[in-house]
Amino acid sequence: QVQLVESGGGLVQPGGSLRLSCVLPESYFDIATVSWHRQAPGKQRDLVAALSSGGTPNYADFVQGRFIISRDNAKTTVFLQMNNLKPEDTAVYYCKALLQLRRDTKYTSLWGQGTQVTVSS
Repeated sequence: QVQLVESGGGLVQPGGSLRLSCVLPESYFDIATVSWHRQAPGKQRDLVAALSSGGTPNYADFVQGRFIISRDNAKTTVFLQMNNLKPEDTAVYYCKALLQLRRDTKYTSLWGQGTQVTVSS
């Protein structure tokens, strides 16, 4: 089963930074959007940031000005740069991509396995 592969989570002190990476499938026909989501224990999964196929980013209010979503020029990896981290940012972070694997298939959503981010002193 095709899946996204995330990395970069860990333990960081408040005010610190982390950069998450999400590796996309080796081959696909087209990609619509990529996004990062997070889920804290006992809470729903929330959208953190999204990047359109044209490169336009959108951010949730609670990370605006602190997080940056980007991708490499080859469109093989998506990043989430997280700065000025706060304890309330603690969650499992998931990468999601809406893409078309082959020309003759529909667009489908793929998720990563999640990476834990813990912000604590």
